[in-house]
Amino acid sequence: MRGRERNGPDTDRWERRDWWGVVLEAPDPHALLAFWSAVLDRPIWRDEEDGGSLDLGEGVGYLAVQKAEVYEPPVWPPERGRPGMQMHLDIEVVDLEAAVANAVELGATLADFQPQDDVRVLLDPAGHPFCLYS
Repeated sequence: MRGRERNGPDTDRWERRDWWGVVLEAPDPHALLAFWSAVLDRPIWRDEEDGGSLDLGEGVGYLAVQKAEVYEPPVWPPERGRPGMQMHLDIEVVDLEAAVANAVELGATLADFQPQDDVRVLLDPAGHPFCLYS
């Protein structure tokens, strides 16, 4: 990647120019940003009219949410002719039961279809599937 030479090990993370991230779309980006902030226990770094992002605390990765004027949530499990999951977040947790209960309390929905015993598929408030696992 061009420009990485400016990003040595001593470069302050806020001065780096090789940031990368995942951007979720939602009709209400502020609500979804607040949800992910609470689930991941990370502060909101930027919250603007059309979306925002979390401060993950280290490194140069980020999770952002942006406003989608037209949005149809993906379907889990997949069904022909309906919008399918294009990607999902995997989050390792120490206590799976407690993490699921916390996510549900914050607004997630436990999916009906659970393909693995040690993983729980949930849907965030905008309908994006994500997995908690231990």
